[in-house]
Amino acid sequence: MYRALGPLLRRQAPLALAAAVLLVITLLSLLIPMDVHLASLLVAVPALTATLYSALATIHMTVLACAGSVAVDLHDGLGHSPILPIHVLDLLVVCGLVLAFWRMRHTDRQTLRAVRSVAETAQSALLRPLPCRVGCVDMATAYRSAAAHARIGGDLYAAERVEGAVRLLIGDVRGKGLAAVDDAATVLGAFREAAHRDTFLKGVAIALEASMARHFEQAGERDAHAGERFVTVLVAEIPDNVPVVRVISCGHPHPMLARGHEVDVLDLTHPAPPLGVANPGQDFRVDTFRFEVGDILLLHTDGLLEARDPAGVFYPALDRFASLSKDGGPDRVIERLLADLTAYTDGELHDDVALVAVRRRCSDARAAERQLGAPTSVSRERRVPAAHATGTRTAARAGVPHRRGEEQTARRGPA
Repeated sequence: MYRALGPLLRRQAPLALAAAVLLVITLLSLLIPMDVHLASLLVAVPALTATLYSALATIHMTVLACAGSVAVDLHDGLGHSPILPIHVLDLLVVCGLVLAFWRMRHTDRQTLRAVRSVAETAQSALLRPLPCRVGCVDMATAYRSAAAHARIGGDLYAAERVEGAVRLLIGDVRGKGLAAVDDAATVLGAFREAAHRDTFLKGVAIALEASMARHFEQAGERDAHAGERFVTVLVAEIPDNVPVVRVISCGHPHPMLARGHEVDVLDLTHPAPPLGVANPGQDFRVDTFRFEVGDILLLHTDGLLEARDPAGVFYPALDRFASLSKDGGPDRVIERLLADLTAYTDGELHDDVALVAVRRRCSDARAAERQLGAPTSVSRERRVPAAHATGTRTAARAGVPHRRGEEQTARRGPA
């Protein structure tokens, strides 16, 4: 009951304050000597009412304030004085001014709501909510923009269910504004197409590079600075029945892996340049790591590593991930990590942050789906280089042979 009354009392507070001012000034004017005139103070009544209430409520309170002003002036013996109509005129003028400002503020609020609605629609089209369970993995995501009220930034992520595997993408577009949104949309569209078309993960990376090279070439016709634009991305593939994760990095921060009480940064030995920077015919190499049931993989953008506290100390991402991933699923890990990051930086992020946490829940996705049914639920979005995080070690490949280039894709077979 008290919780329900709280919002109601907050909404009624300005009106109650305006009524209290009207009542107090009127009563004081009737009690103090008649040579002290307080009627002019009643102009505060329409101003207070217009802060959060409608034009109609402001007009009603102005009429009451005019009645109170007339009563006070009559009590003070000013019934035949020009001061009485001046007091009433003052109230009407103030009422008209505050209503004009109220109208402008109302128009601005409607415009802001429309802009936010468009931004939310655009973000939903770009960063589609990822399923919380797909294939053999559970997933959770978070996106936090550095700009206040911003809904769209340069960070991006996606996931696609393909035959026998789940493919993931996370990336970071250089720059801000509409150009960054355009680049992000191109990367996401290319990934969603290539993830289903290309049998091998290397083919996905080649398709992304070709698509972005064409995109930047076309953008150069209308943007003189298009040659400075690039995108860092990391694509990953999690097979259903093989306890590994295959990764290709194009200039993107390395992911983290939690296994039991150990948390490591995956040592990607063959990173490629960012998309838009790579040379034609770039050879993309696949790194393979063990990814067993219960392991949690954290994909992130550089906003996580470059976040600082008020003293300028980098956020110890690896240490915090180690302490926050000991229990709970991906959604719980993401929630804790994002809350911890916000507290560490006092809410002052200087770069966008995107997080994708993935946990392998089984080693036979088809059997699990037969038991649970096809997954349809959607995850709820929560929208320092690794060398700065201490006390942990780099991930070893734990018995997974490292296979390079074309030899690797040929031996791997269809995903």
